[in-house]
Amino acid sequence: MFSGLEITLILLSAAVLGVVAFRMLQLPPMLGYLVVGMLIGPHALGLVEDSKNTHQLAEFGVVFLMFSIGLEFSLPKLFAMRKTVFGLGMAQVLFTIAAAMALGWVMAMLLPQLMSISWQASFALGGALAMSSTAIVSKMLTERMELESEHGRRIIAILLFQDLALVPLLIMVPALAGNQSHLLETLAWAGFKAVIVLVLLLFIGQKLMRWWFQVVVKRRSQELFMLNLLLIVLGAAWITEMAGLSLALGSFVVGMLISETEYKHQVEEDIKPFRDVLLGLFFITIGMLLNVMLVLQNWWLVLLLLLVPVLFKFVLIAGLAKIFGASAGIALRTGLGLAQAGEFGFVLLNQAGALQLVDPFIIQLILAAMVLSMLLTPFILAQSDAIVLKLSANEWMTQSLALTQIASRTMSNQKHVIIAGFGRGGQSLAKLLEEEGRAYHALDLDPELVRDAQASGSHVSYGDAARRESLVAAGIHRAAVLVVTYASTPSALRLLHCVHELAPNLPVIVRSYDDADLEKLRAAGATEVVPEAIEGSMMLASHALVLLGVPLRRVVNRIKAARSERYASFRGYFHGMEVDANDPNHLQTRLRSVTLSDKARAIGKPLAALELGILEVDIMAVRRDLRNLVLSDDLILALGDIVVLRGAIKPLALAEARLLK
Repeated sequence: MFSGLEITLILLSAAVLGVVAFRMLQLPPMLGYLVVGMLIGPHALGLVEDSKNTHQLAEFGVVFLMFSIGLEFSLPKLFAMRKTVFGLGMAQVLFTIAAAMALGWVMAMLLPQLMSISWQASFALGGALAMSSTAIVSKMLTERMELESEHGRRIIAILLFQDLALVPLLIMVPALAGNQSHLLETLAWAGFKAVIVLVLLLFIGQKLMRWWFQVVVKRRSQELFMLNLLLIVLGAAWITEMAGLSLALGSFVVGMLISETEYKHQVEEDIKPFRDVLLGLFFITIGMLLNVMLVLQNWWLVLLLLLVPVLFKFVLIAGLAKIFGASAGIALRTGLGLAQAGEFGFVLLNQAGALQLVDPFIIQLILAAMVLSMLLTPFILAQSDAIVLKLSANEWMTQSLALTQIASRTMSNQKHVIIAGFGRGGQSLAKLLEEEGRAYHALDLDPELVRDAQASGSHVSYGDAARRESLVAAGIHRAAVLVVTYASTPSALRLLHCVHELAPNLPVIVRSYDDADLEKLRAAGATEVVPEAIEGSMMLASHALVLLGVPLRRVVNRIKAARSERYASFRGYFHGMEVDANDPNHLQTRLRSVTLSDKARAIGKPLAALELGILEVDIMAVRRDLRNLVLSDDLILALGDIVVLRGAIKPLALAEARLLK
């Protein structure tokens, strides 16, 4: 039997290895936690027991997850999407639960010995089935630049209602598991307590929240702010638990209250580490429930429970989206995006198992099927275009019509500018081109933006600039330049690949967040890469120099020199404690200052003798007696010199060792 410390070390080690492996496979970390739980749980290696204490700690992960959802809950946003959220979203959840209950009733009638499921259990399983993965789907939509597309908005609206539906479901499932002879009284009493608690939290809490946060913030203590935040979240969860309701309900309401204050963004950043770590532990405990041998012995049932729910949700959501006015292609894409299981489904399934509503054998099979459906989601979404074209006879005609409209608008253009993305940056560029009398045509995936911009006279069409067909329709072979105005490296790389095949000599200007992907984009064919962080810093520097009295001509020449060197002197910066989650290998360029102590190996040696270029590390400056020295190969280093290096993290470590040891 392992001690508490040993169990903690096992969980942490397994979690780290699992997340690293799944990050390398470009899969969500949540799936890594589930697989880790399967491996170290009592049904596999048996390193960690499925104990009550572990589940109680893991439940705090759900508390912080619901708190984060409450922070994102915006009444204005909900009102703007009310028809889709409370129409399409509510219909999806209700129909899914109803179908699960009907199936449970049929199975109980036809096969009572094989599978006897009560209607309460069917209700809980239907609620779990109704959920889709917000984490996986939103990430995939963001990477594919489809958040603002027509199917993207419908998917987000349905996910939003699923998030909201979780709160009443967490209240209703325990009530249904209670004394069936007093079911109506139990539900009514649970609803009454929920209303009382919500009124107390929303009305009294709303008045107290802002005032109390102001009191805490005035103390100017980050430690106090963090302690106060934990107290409020866990305190609200305790209040709802004392009322016989879900822990998650109180944290959700508190998150919703804080979202209306000016402290929302600070709270989001502070709570994220607690949420991610505890939520990871929750998913590990879910994985520990899975009996791998039992699943392998009944693989055909797992396969059945995988295919039937996924196909059912796909058909249901696609059909409902069509009824609510979507075209066939949009409806199919919406169904494909939401056919999988979701992380909240694990929450409801775990609750149903703890209340003994569902047989453990059935939970094992459903759990395995849910995990597999989530593993398949990235691959399904990656092939969504091909699937839709095969399933919808009219989709190719719709796409052809859209491409024809783009081609008809650009047919007369010669030497024009193609603008990929018509957000603020794209619109500013279009305005400058119009003032110069230059032709342009923009492509964007936001239908409302395109409609409004077209009404104002802008030359913009609905289309994906990362698709070959859209670029051809926009006249890529006649264009003078293509400008990518959004900062998404994956999408920009796909676009550059298409440009390389269609018009390899066309100049392409790409926007990026910083210089981390500059070389990658240039290698893919970008003529120029404009890192917005560096451009912003250059503008700040130029204004500061002018205000300090430096002649304007000298400032302009310095900026020109930096640009002519392709930002060479601006690349890299001191990262401090910052960690870039999108760069697990930490390969981006950074700066580091190394002070030569009395035992440093480099003292008395010229710069050329260090041969740091072999390590792909540049010497940016040598500082001595509060001044920067003129760099040259024969510059002799001395005690106390500060050498500023630039490179990736591993080469920097080697260069520092070469200087000091």
